[in-house]
Amino acid sequence: MSTVVHVEGSQRGARSPASAVPARMTAVVQHVYGTTDTLAVEQVEVPSLEPREVLLRVRAAAVNPADRAILQGLPYVLRLVYGIPRPRTGIRGSDVAGVVEAVGVAVTQFGAGDEVFGWCQGAFAEYAATTETSLAAKPAALSFEQAAAVPMAGITALQALRDQAGLEAGQRVLVNGASGGVGTFAVQVAKAMGAEVTGVCSTRNVELVRTIGADHVIDYTLLIPNSMAGNRWFGSIGRVLTALVTSPFVRQNLRPFFSIPKKTDLLVLVDLLEAGRITPVIDSTHPLGDAPAAIAHLGGGHARGKIVLTV
Repeated sequence: MSTVVHVEGSQRGARSPASAVPARMTAVVQHVYGTTDTLAVEQVEVPSLEPREVLLRVRAAAVNPADRAILQGLPYVLRLVYGIPRPRTGIRGSDVAGVVEAVGVAVTQFGAGDEVFGWCQGAFAEYAATTETSLAAKPAALSFEQAAAVPMAGITALQALRDQAGLEAGQRVLVNGASGGVGTFAVQVAKAMGAEVTGVCSTRNVELVRTIGADHVIDYTLLIPNSMAGNRWFGSIGRVLTALVTSPFVRQNLRPFFSIPKKTDLLVLVDLLEAGRITPVIDSTHPLGDAPAAIAHLGGGHARGKIVLTV
């Protein structure tokens, strides 16, 4: 096991007493690919630390579509990354918020007791280890549940609007699935960037999308019956766009992309959170042991904002 440093006050560099961190913890473990029935709550070893890693006492962890994809091992080609014939990493979860319990000998940014949030491998557990560059200080006004909801969805929304779309103040943005995990952040980030935002959602979410700042809200059930966000081509909502956008002389550039977690982007979101420009939307919270139900709820496609596990 690598050396661990326990930091209290000004005693940075003092070694952690052996009893500071338990040897084992409760975690939600996946041994094989399959449905949520394959997940088990087990006692496993607390992760050891590399020199630049931080050990967190997890307080909250958000559920993401990636957790469900890895659980199922789909699409199959990604098992080359996830692991063949079983997942290389047995504990699911990436978005995390918690309290620093111990730090590696080369960590300089955080000390024990710091409240932080960010991403890791294995967030669905009592403890998780991650690099210090994957974390930021939790804004004091945010609960741990709210903070855990931010990283993946918030960074995806930011990178999609700023980097992929090149959004500038005064432009108009249509957010499809505006009440979902990424959608609720996309509406708020776009508004913070000075855009005029139209949100597309179902009837029950119209008021929610308005309250997070959308200038206009479209109830897609009145236009495209028996549909849900994400299951139709761009052209099928053409009737709600301006004549310029739907003109046959204007080409649409549809670009799928994968977001890449970056601390610089997490800090951009921290600034927006502290300024009150964005607020995480929480659909529901579940105890750690109910992770299978939480993932199943996400898979139903009707979550309003983020689903979070509390530890």
